Amino acid sequence: MFTLVPVNFFDPGSARQALQEVAPLAETDSVAFKQLPRYGAVLIYNIPSGTDVPPGIFDILDRLHECTEYNKVLCSWKGGILSLAIAQGKSLLLANEYPAPDFTTAQYYIFFAMKSLQLNPEVTTISFLHGLTEEERMALYRYFKAVETL
Repeated sequence: MFTLVPVNFFDPGSARQALQEVAPLAETDSVAFKQLPRYGAVLIYNIPSGTDVPPGIFDILDRLHECTEYNKVLCSWKGGILSLAIAQGKSLLLANEYPAPDFTTAQYYIFFAMKSLQLNPEVTTISFLHGLTEEERMALYRYFKAVETL
C-alpha cells in the first residue's frame, strides 16, 4: 500500500496517519517514505511485518522519465499485480497498483486509467519494465501507437 503526497503538504511525523487515511494498516506494519523530487511528491508506503520489499511502484516512478513521449505510460505486471504510472510531460497524473491475475485484467485497468485521464491510446506509446509475450504485445498494438520495453 502506498500514497503520494505533495511535498508541500508532507510532514514526516504524520506519515503513518496519511497512509491510514487511504488504506488499513496493521499495528505491526512499518511506514516509510521516499522523496520524489522529479514530481514534487513524497511516496508514503507500508512495510508489512517480516518483509523489507518496497512496493513495485518504486521502479515505475524511478524510470517513468525515461519514456520519451509527452504522454508517458509505464507499467509492470508481475505476481498478479499491475503497477502503473501515467504522466504528461513532467506532470505525474497517476501512480497506482491493481490486482490483475491475468493480462486481460491488466489491460482493463490500463484502459480504465487512460479513459479517466482522457488520454487517447491511439497517440500514446505504452512502455513496460519487462518483456511481454508476442500475444500480449499484439493485444496492446491494437490500441496503442507503440509498445516498448524499457
